[in-house]
Amino acid sequence: MDKEIFDFFTTLIEKASGIAYGPSKEYLVESKLLELGQTLGYKNLNELYLKVKNQLSPALLNSIIDALTINETYFFRDTHPFEALKNKILPELFQKRTDKKISIWSAASSTGQEPYSVAMLLLEYFSYYLSSYEIKIWATDISLSSLKKAKEGIYNQIEVNRGLPVYFLLKYFKQKGSVWEIDERIKKMVKFDFLNLLEVDRKVHEKFDIILCRYVLIYFANSTKKKVWKDIWKCLKSGGYLILGGTELAPLEFPDMERRHIGKAIVFYKKE
Repeated sequence: MDKEIFDFFTTLIEKASGIAYGPSKEYLVESKLLELGQTLGYKNLNELYLKVKNQLSPALLNSIIDALTINETYFFRDTHPFEALKNKILPELFQKRTDKKISIWSAASSTGQEPYSVAMLLLEYFSYYLSSYEIKIWATDISLSSLKKAKEGIYNQIEVNRGLPVYFLLKYFKQKGSVWEIDERIKKMVKFDFLNLLEVDRKVHEKFDIILCRYVLIYFANSTKKKVWKDIWKCLKSGGYLILGGTELAPLEFPDMERRHIGKAIVFYKKE
């Protein structure tokens, strides 16, 4: 891949989404852009490059973001954070929140498996509270194609085999030919929206009891990672919990931040 083209696209995607691709990812970027170019009817990568360079439309930019966004996700990913939610975090919040409102934000929801896992957890183990509490699950992502799939709630056999216990599959999904559609009760519990995490400080004006921001900051450059982390931390209520991916570290520490071990999960608690 020509260095000029690689540098152009990686600079574009980093400015637009925060995702930083280093030189070692040249093959990945090239293959994804070639696939996009073919889909859009361009003969080669150079044609796509010239089009983007000279006539970049919002729709084309969204297509590039879709192509270069990492959408690796699966149901109940890592297990341990969901055990922490079930055994400690949610019971604690149901007791503490006297206004009977609990808000949860899945900050990089991809194709929906994470927020739907939270919804299933609530319906399965905390149904007693659902009639008397106002519970909001807000799921956001920068990929329009991922959001479309998430809203549809339809997954193939490989996707439901990854992380989803058979009990949950049979209880909360309906098989339709070779695919599985999630129960309408679960769909209605989650609201999906487009959100660029670079714009959290300008676009998100509410606070949440639980924020899941897992396996997205690892794709950002260090300065971007710190900015997004700071902006997301401001969206967390006092007494709330922020959950990163199992292998991720907090880019910054704050005076009101407390790192807690809950079972085998590490979470970040906002001191009251």
